[in-house]
Amino acid sequence: MHRQVTHYSTLDTPIGRLILGGAQTTLTLIGFPRGSQAVTAKSDWRQDETLYPLAKRQLSDYFAGGRAGFDFPMTLVGTDFQKSVWRALLKIPIGATMSYSELAGRIGRPKAARAVGAANGANPLPIVVPCHRLIGGDGSLTGFGGGLEVKRFLLDLESGAV
Repeated sequence: MHRQVTHYSTLDTPIGRLILGGAQTTLTLIGFPRGSQAVTAKSDWRQDETLYPLAKRQLSDYFAGGRAGFDFPMTLVGTDFQKSVWRALLKIPIGATMSYSELAGRIGRPKAARAVGAANGANPLPIVVPCHRLIGGDGSLTGFGGGLEVKRFLLDLESGAV
């Protein structure tokens, strides 16, 4: 995992310090500071706080409540199935949620809710690819790599409750 990361930078946010990683010009990873998918910099990654200025600006705008989408240089690294899930996630509007099974139906794989969940959990660019917008079929918050409190925060932020 994270084979595409050679450089990284950090960004302080209301949910903690995120690690932004990738090549020198293209982001391939956003890492949470805690949770089941917490990311720490590897010894062979080069830290450079001047990297990813557009990504940092856009993420800061998002956390300030002023951005619904992102257009900075990024690359999604994953399998074809994972990328199909991630592209479908990008179509969920800000402030909306969807169940895993509903998303599975939208990508033409109605029996693949568990596989959708696994792809969702492998999302290398959380927040930007809004994996936090997937919820359980009963409307409950389910697993999230940054922790359920972060998922709740992001959903509240997007609905204007923060």
